[in-house]
Amino acid sequence: MTGRARARGRPPRQTPAAGDAPQWQGQQDVPGPLRGRWQPQQLRQPQQLRQPQQLQQLQQPQQLQQPQQPQQLQQLHVLPAPAQEPGGHGRPRGPENPPQERRPEGLQVSSGLQDLSLGDRGGRRRDFQDLGVNTRQAMVHVQESKTGFSGKAIKLTTNHFQLTSRPQWALYQYHVGYSPEMEARRLRSALLLQHEDTIGKTHAFDGSILFLPKKLEKKVTELFSRTRNGEDVKITVTLTNELPPTSPTCLQFYNIIFRRLLKMLNLQQIGRNYYNPSDPVSIPNHRLMVWLGFTSSILQYEENIMLCADVCHKVLRGETVLDTMHSLHSQVGEERFRDACAKELIGLIVLTKYNNRTYRIDDINWDSNPKSTFRKSDGSEMSFVDYYKKQYNIEISDLMQPVLMSKMKRKSGNIQGSVALIPELCSLTGLTDKMRSDFNMMKDLAIHTRLPPEQRQRELGRFLGYIQKDDNVQKELRNWGLSFDYKSVSFTGRVVQGEKIFQSGAMFGYNPHVADWTKETRGLPLIRPVPMDTWLLIYTRRNYDVAITLLQSLFKVTPSMGIHMNRPSMIEVDDRTEAYLRVLQQRVTPDINIVVCILSSSRKDKYDAIKKYLCTDCPIPSQCVLARTLSKPQTIMTVATKIALQMNCKMGGELWSVEIPLKQVMIVGIDCYHDTLSGKQSVAGFVSSLNQTVTRWFSRCVVQSRGQELVDGLKTCLQTALRNWAKWNKCLPSRIFVYRDGVGDGQLNTLVNYEVPQFLDCLKSIGTDYSPKLTVIVVKKRVGARFFAEIGGGLRNPPPGTVVDTVVTRPEWYDFFIVSQTVKSGCVAPTHYNVVYDTSQLKPDHMQRLTYKLCHMYYNWSGIIRVPAPCQYAHKLAFFVGQSIHREPNMVLSDRLYYL
Repeated sequence: MTGRARARGRPPRQTPAAGDAPQWQGQQDVPGPLRGRWQPQQLRQPQQLRQPQQLQQLQQPQQLQQPQQPQQLQQLHVLPAPAQEPGGHGRPRGPENPPQERRPEGLQVSSGLQDLSLGDRGGRRRDFQDLGVNTRQAMVHVQESKTGFSGKAIKLTTNHFQLTSRPQWALYQYHVGYSPEMEARRLRSALLLQHEDTIGKTHAFDGSILFLPKKLEKKVTELFSRTRNGEDVKITVTLTNELPPTSPTCLQFYNIIFRRLLKMLNLQQIGRNYYNPSDPVSIPNHRLMVWLGFTSSILQYEENIMLCADVCHKVLRGETVLDTMHSLHSQVGEERFRDACAKELIGLIVLTKYNNRTYRIDDINWDSNPKSTFRKSDGSEMSFVDYYKKQYNIEISDLMQPVLMSKMKRKSGNIQGSVALIPELCSLTGLTDKMRSDFNMMKDLAIHTRLPPEQRQRELGRFLGYIQKDDNVQKELRNWGLSFDYKSVSFTGRVVQGEKIFQSGAMFGYNPHVADWTKETRGLPLIRPVPMDTWLLIYTRRNYDVAITLLQSLFKVTPSMGIHMNRPSMIEVDDRTEAYLRVLQQRVTPDINIVVCILSSSRKDKYDAIKKYLCTDCPIPSQCVLARTLSKPQTIMTVATKIALQMNCKMGGELWSVEIPLKQVMIVGIDCYHDTLSGKQSVAGFVSSLNQTVTRWFSRCVVQSRGQELVDGLKTCLQTALRNWAKWNKCLPSRIFVYRDGVGDGQLNTLVNYEVPQFLDCLKSIGTDYSPKLTVIVVKKRVGARFFAEIGGGLRNPPPGTVVDTVVTRPEWYDFFIVSQTVKSGCVAPTHYNVVYDTSQLKPDHMQRLTYKLCHMYYNWSGIIRVPAPCQYAHKLAFFVGQSIHREPNMVLSDRLYYL
């Protein structure tokens, strides 16, 4: 279950907004006669719900009805759908000082987005804000080489394609202004194209910025055009920048051109990626449809500029939001209907079929419906029904359905608002938790989405074949002087040796093909088993047999682990949240080792209430187990073993270790989670090692302001962690390694200039004579790079321990990739590590080996995971707090892994 917001009928924002659908611009109520209520008798019968084949309607957006006069685009302050617009990118820039006018009462539609800067509007430009961050130049020990040496060589193929030629001339950037101001980007483009004899046929225009391969005669060129209704317009083209071929802006420009090529191939943009709606894959048994899509990014790598292309998928469900509402109403009835809708729908991502754009549902406005009206910029009123009929030629059938609200993501100054959406026109995307728990559904879906290496490369080859064979695409590339090598790049990587696992004096290896040591550890005592002298086992009456089965199984598996376990105090309760809490309040005392609760269902409110009480009000480790998990006799011993290991960790135990050659080293992991329930607060998880063997961990979290990603409370967290380290080791660490996860595109510069100084200030505050060596590594899991091992003439997933630190890394960064885990199906995804600050002077090989070692130390899985253990612990902590308890846990639990 997810922690979606439970908001109902919140008033809309009072600030302006804009988007591709009508937006609210006032908190005024809808006039009385228009305030319809969606009555049960107005519901359609269940058999009338949309069938899977009707999802085909989503393949192509409705054609935007052309206005008779271009000026009408100015009067209706709603930007046309990007999917309908030929060429160009971004949105038009509005007037710098828009005229102020009294806002009429009622709902309004506005183009407030025009007041945003191009960078704020574009969205994609944040991807390139990291280009100017050169962290490697400050690290003397890796300026000449950042490659390692240990391990066995392996031949790899990647999904990168070299840019074989690019323009050798300068690129000229111009700002285009209009007088009077033209709001619609299509109109702005049409007026500018009247002067192709001046600007040339080869150009790129996004509504405000014009790129040309040639320099105009004058720095400021004035052009005059005329609209179809006879209005004269003055266009001012001003030279703002002359970009050499090596400029990072040219890389951004290459990406703009490549996205134009994707549009020329009739691919539809959804979010950042492009999908092919003309060749969908239908899964009728589950009412799902899959669109094949592609991601692309052109960047400067070690020696060449290359295109990184990958396959992606968009899962669409064969139902609209309105269909889901009908289904919910028939299930829960009128009284609980609105609550059920808020719980089920808020937080979901929907696709609007008229413009192929995705939105997040943030609220449901039950006081409005398609017959409600809004005010246009000229003061006239228009209903949603008429708007969609006029703009998209769409007839809305249910006139009493409520209106969905989606808050704008981009903000600048006071500009903020919500986009209004009609449930009938919104198709659901993605999968629900119920769907994800359906084994058969996920198995059928994986056949189409989890492609093995050779099939993935075939799909990429087919995609590049489209580019290579399309005459219009090739002409566009030639006009700009661009060409690609359509054969993927091959190079040599390394596979470092596997680690030895230590457990209570025993040392053993593991099968490198499965990267798992569950069998090897069976029967061996743990490094530090914690006795269970006093503990509680809470269950409901119908789960008594399950409780006895669990108890008997624990008595069988714990002796070999070295865990001494007494019989618990067994407590039977009613299957209500209040009953569990009452027992906890009455029976839990400080001498209790752990509380085990057997739950009948996965109801989130019950789980959250138990965890919140035992993590904040009465800090005692706890273990919640679903009864159905213990219902299969053939797996009960395996389940009991994993439960016993998890309980031991929560009580402060240690399971296994690997060899860490460095002494007096403290490892730190940081990650963030955005809490969607408590006002969208951000929770930062901070985890640091406490001992030399890196088997004990200190954990703390910081609840941050809404939507904040970069951590503000790092200084306090690190100071507390150092005090705890000194308490355990009677000294301070000489080396500190920080693994920072959760840093998105465009945030690297802020992290380098904001978070790292916090660490340095904290270390200075400890004492003038204390100067440990600090290393900060950014961990990134969402990467487009894929690596395939060339084995026996075919492509396979590379084995665990594969390290890539050449060819596809960035020259301005001290970075590397590690493939640390295995997958049973599909392609294994590497993890990208970027060392942004380093005074440790460790060799690159040692840094890579340390990172790989830490991937073995996550106690919730007896195998290698994708990221270092402190990152995963920090993620689990932040997710647990943000999902379940929504406030900082009690510090009494800080030296235990209570959140596993």
